[in-house]
Amino acid sequence: MFDNLSSKLDRAFKTLKGQGSITEVNVASTVKEIRRALIDADVNYKVAKEVTDTIRKEALGQEILISVSPGQLFTKIVSDELTKLMGGKASEFNTNGSPAIILISGLQGSGKTTFTGKLAGLIKKQGKDVLLTACDIYRPAAIDQLKVLGEQVGVDVYAEPENKNAVEIANHAIAHAKANGKKVVIVDTAGRLAVDEQMMDEIEALKRALNPTETLFVVDSMTGQDAVNTAKAFNDRLDFDGVVLTKLDGDTRGGAALSIRSVVDKPIKFISYGEKMDALDTFHPDRMSQRILGMGDVISLVERAQDAFDEDEARRINKKIRKNQFNFDDFLSQLQQIKRMGNIKDLIGMLPGMGKVVKDMDIDDDAFKPIEAIIQSMTKKERENPEIINGSRRKRIARGSGTTIQDVNKLLKQFSEMKKMMKTMNKFTGGRKIPGMNMFGK
Repeated sequence: MFDNLSSKLDRAFKTLKGQGSITEVNVASTVKEIRRALIDADVNYKVAKEVTDTIRKEALGQEILISVSPGQLFTKIVSDELTKLMGGKASEFNTNGSPAIILISGLQGSGKTTFTGKLAGLIKKQGKDVLLTACDIYRPAAIDQLKVLGEQVGVDVYAEPENKNAVEIANHAIAHAKANGKKVVIVDTAGRLAVDEQMMDEIEALKRALNPTETLFVVDSMTGQDAVNTAKAFNDRLDFDGVVLTKLDGDTRGGAALSIRSVVDKPIKFISYGEKMDALDTFHPDRMSQRILGMGDVISLVERAQDAFDEDEARRINKKIRKNQFNFDDFLSQLQQIKRMGNIKDLIGMLPGMGKVVKDMDIDDDAFKPIEAIIQSMTKKERENPEIINGSRRKRIARGSGTTIQDVNKLLKQFSEMKKMMKTMNKFTGGRKIPGMNMFGK
């Protein structure tokens, strides 16, 4: 996500590295590179020019502190301006109502229906009963797709397969929601391959009839400036409340994320970055700006961890660590919780300075599978007492897991070294909770 833009901005900042002061000359050169990087990322030219003019003005008006280099100061100025460009702060999402009605719009292929399922799962986690409504009456298998997604997140789906009146279906769904105590109704609507009158008339009719709490426009971020133009066309007719950017895990240049707020004057409310149903985040302009500039996003990383890690399990693991009883069953449990946090490469990229390191690395989401296979090929006794795993047991475990004896030996060695470290930490802490050994436990 934004790898190409990040690399070009990093090169732009190198102009100032080693400089003792900010001058008209080095600022002009750096700003020129930043503007070029933004335009290459498919940011609207007018937007790119306005933001870089502001950056230039800000930079020339700054005094350099002894402890801050020109490069560091410039990075902060750019970070602040990118944050403002994308909206300044996270936008509120309203799910209050009797019931709250969320209307989803967008072009076909934008990831609209998948997002609808993800949003239902997110709201359900917040403790509200949700009803998904299938109002895409044109696309074959649209109802079936929504039902599959609803089943994945544990949310009911209302559909009338024979009815070709979207407004009627939506009204029936709301009546059904009220009768069954549903607090939120999410209405998935039809998409088209391009903006057309029939589509716009139907979505406008739905909005008038439903008076939704939130109207969201879903856009494929990989389409760059075209996404911004489509959003503008929809907003002129719908006056939607916010934008959802999908496919941010793909080869996106970032133009949509950086331009859309300025052009449409509507906030980005959510970002979707994968096929997994929990791969959805509230959009935070400051965090996105920091990630673009290679500064990491530790806050989002911790929030994902808090969602993925079970507090009771965390306390149980910490207790076992303090008693030096941590075993392979516990290790497997921790791995599975880490996997629930999302794409591994994306998680590493949230650490400050690691974005550039993992940019060109091929990190498979299945990287933990060999480790899991080895552990699962052990007997219960072996997982609880790894020290009993001798040569013949190692051969059996390697065969059972489809790995090599070397792989088994490597895992056993790493686990042994980890336990030694835990034991040492225990001595230093006097048996109290070990900070960092389960970084997300409470």
